[in-house]
Amino acid sequence: MEFSKPALFLDRDGVINIEKNYLHKIEDVEFVAGIFELCRYYQELGYLIIVVTNQSGIARGMYGEKDFEILSNWMIEQFKKERIEITCIFHCPHHPDFSGDCECRKPKPKMLLDAQKSYDIDMQKSMMIGDSERDIEAAIRAGVGQTVLLTQKSDISSQADHIVQELRCLF
Repeated sequence: MEFSKPALFLDRDGVINIEKNYLHKIEDVEFVAGIFELCRYYQELGYLIIVVTNQSGIARGMYGEKDFEILSNWMIEQFKKERIEITCIFHCPHHPDFSGDCECRKPKPKMLLDAQKSYDIDMQKSMMIGDSERDIEAAIRAGVGQTVLLTQKSDISSQADHIVQELRCLF
């Protein structure tokens, strides 16, 4: 089977927005510097923009699916204002300590593989940008061709193809 479109897979917390524990309120969102320029650049190259995010705050009872949906819809609108279309947001609401094991929580690749099936994605031509090794591992397990770890740490080892401290290094 031949897949036609590459995707730019993005983790949410730490890549799209500045990491804040269990972010679920619009007023707490701060976008990571360069995220709009990065997404616009890859969108112009023909990439679909797809978010894959673990949201264990739902399993922990810190916020609900509705809170996640409200924030996600608001984020999609902010990207639209920047002429960027987020194709889809896939999320895992589970955490093994609170809701038991699941198939979708990264580092498992299910969210990426579901995106592949839903949107006819060429995984080998795709890229994943994450801020944790579990993001990178999920991408590798899903067959994503290029992986990028975004981190402020300078002495880190990773399976990622690239380690960057700023998104602007990628466009």
